[in-house]
Amino acid sequence: VQLVESGGGLVQPGSSLRLSCATSGFTLGHYAIGWFRQAPGKEREGVACISHSSYGKTYLADSVKGRFTISRDNAKNTVYLQMNNLKPEDTAVYYCAGEVLGRSCDVDDYDYWGQGTQVTVSS
Repeated sequence: VQLVESGGGLVQPGSSLRLSCATSGFTLGHYAIGWFRQAPGKEREGVACISHSSYGKTYLADSVKGRFTISRDNAKNTVYLQMNNLKPEDTAVYYCAGEVLGRSCDVDDYDYWGQGTQVTVSS
């Protein structure tokens, strides 16, 4: 099982970024995939999660509702996090993670993690 994030960078407030989580070694549709972030000195938190395909639910943290969307392309084995209207408080390392037949967005429920990608929002 492998998850590899990409798409992070340094952007100005109000900008957009799309993060990608390329997966391999498992059937993506059978897994929940979550995007989590960790800022310096803070705990890792769930940002957006999408359940395994049969359950078909998504979760967005209140702090990102209306700005972020999560989507999956099972044919490309990739999950995306579209981030619009970025704010300085969105600055963090963003991780994608997987959990077989998962439904939650709880950090402790996820077994497989990528290496993370840095997102910095600053003027």
